[in-house]
Amino acid sequence: MSDPGAKLARMANQIGSFFASEPDHALALEGIAGHLRRFWEPRMRRQLLLWLDETGGPELSPLVLEAIQTHRERLSTPTPRNPPPAAR
Repeated sequence: MSDPGAKLARMANQIGSFFASEPDHALALEGIAGHLRRFWEPRMRRQLLLWLDETGGPELSPLVLEAIQTHRERLSTPTPRNPPPAAR
């Protein structure tokens, strides 16, 4: 059976590949973390962070690793639900 953390790392690296062409390094880090926060379930983010803590993240690209480390607090908290539209 494959390591679920390593599978999540591969997925995160695919996201990182998209943002690697961003010339502004800070925007690339923000883009990766923002994507993980918006589109990954909190359970997936927790599992990735736990795997990172346990292994050091050897499969993560340097850019993705930096994005996770820089924005770890945001990635550790649950994603807030969208509020209902205001009544007219």
